[in-house]
Amino acid sequence: RFEEALQEARQVDELLSEGPGDDYLEEKFPLLGVPITVKEAFSLHGMPNTSGLVNRRNVIATSDATVVSRLKQAGAIPLGVTNCSELCMWYESSNRVYGRTNNPYDLQRIVGGSSGGEGGVLAAACSVIGVGSDIGGSIRMPAFFNGVFGHKPTTGVVPNDGQFPNARGVRTSFLCTGPMCRYAEDLELMLRVMAGPGVNKLKLNEKVSLEKIKFHCMDHDGGSIFVSPVDKEILQAQKKVVEHLESELGVQVRRVAIHKMKYSFQIWSAMMSSKDNDGQEAQLFTDLLGDHGKPVWPLWELVKWLMGMSSHTLPAIALGLTEKLMKLNPGGNAKLVSMGKSLQEEMEALLGPDGVLLYPSHPTVAPRHHSPICMPFNFAYTAIFNVLGLPVTQCPLGLSSEGLPLGIQLVAASYNDHLTLAVARYLEKAFGGWVLPGKV
Repeated sequence: RFEEALQEARQVDELLSEGPGDDYLEEKFPLLGVPITVKEAFSLHGMPNTSGLVNRRNVIATSDATVVSRLKQAGAIPLGVTNCSELCMWYESSNRVYGRTNNPYDLQRIVGGSSGGEGGVLAAACSVIGVGSDIGGSIRMPAFFNGVFGHKPTTGVVPNDGQFPNARGVRTSFLCTGPMCRYAEDLELMLRVMAGPGVNKLKLNEKVSLEKIKFHCMDHDGGSIFVSPVDKEILQAQKKVVEHLESELGVQVRRVAIHKMKYSFQIWSAMMSSKDNDGQEAQLFTDLLGDHGKPVWPLWELVKWLMGMSSHTLPAIALGLTEKLMKLNPGGNAKLVSMGKSLQEEMEALLGPDGVLLYPSHPTVAPRHHSPICMPFNFAYTAIFNVLGLPVTQCPLGLSSEGLPLGIQLVAASYNDHLTLAVARYLEKAFGGWVLPGKV
């Protein structure tokens, strides 16, 4: 929407020429004139809202999602919408509507998903700030793969309405809408605007003394058979963070081994498919694929895909098949849901009012295109925190020897977003934050 954006920018120029005071403008329009992009799954008036689904290719948004409306009211100017994975349920942003998004650091690599177009467009400096959503790491994985910042807020603080697909049943407790950007200081400003009155649940006005934070560190999930081992360079980057915190802040970073994290993928899957407190079943992914049309039969779609005739991507078909298998073991799922609730209590107790956990954002740097299908459960490193409801900030840590972004997750107890945001600002100064693609 470049023409509309230019017109809105001229209106900002006119407002500035009228000469209202800077203090007034800053308070009323904290994002005045700032260019912004929005994940295509969110409604942005006049723009497509397909979520990568072929049978929605003619859907044009007639209104703004709540967070988009709030950002516009704060003065931000939307440039357009960005690509995502089909129905936002895969960590490569590729679909049959728009095709594939490439990583600006290496075009043969993925941008992640499902807010992958957002991660790529921010990293390439096409936009300044962006809107993402996250039910299994869909803000943090793209932020990690593209070397930018992304924040998954505490659950229930930022409204999710106005996106497709939206969460129903138990998943409303796991889906989070949050900010993505190149500079750590923008996270808090965006979060304040996006949360609206909900920001009162957070402690963003509290001054954070980094020396008083109780830091914990976990290098990996304990060795899940479903997930890749963590790359040496990611471990090395995390080690440098620990050494820096200990030497510069004089804190003691405590190593922890949380046994249940080994079952992150299984816990996330079981909790995603569990019933809510009212006994309502989670919406089936195959129903979403049909989008109120004919039901989708994953096995038949797989046959069609092999013949080049399916309008769906292979990961979406595979997820539909997996969903059917999950229903075959209700007893095992109940145990995993119970384990998840126990893990949540353990994490809240560990982190308390002043704790931050350092944990890898993903076991590998940005993979090559198509390769996630070989290791489909690596997203467990981010997904576990969705079902635990904890706030998490993804913070970039420079580039690997191959020139690909490194990073780390900063995790706090519920409603302690201010701690992870403060640590992200500190680590940006210490490790340089976002690096322009092609610079090295």
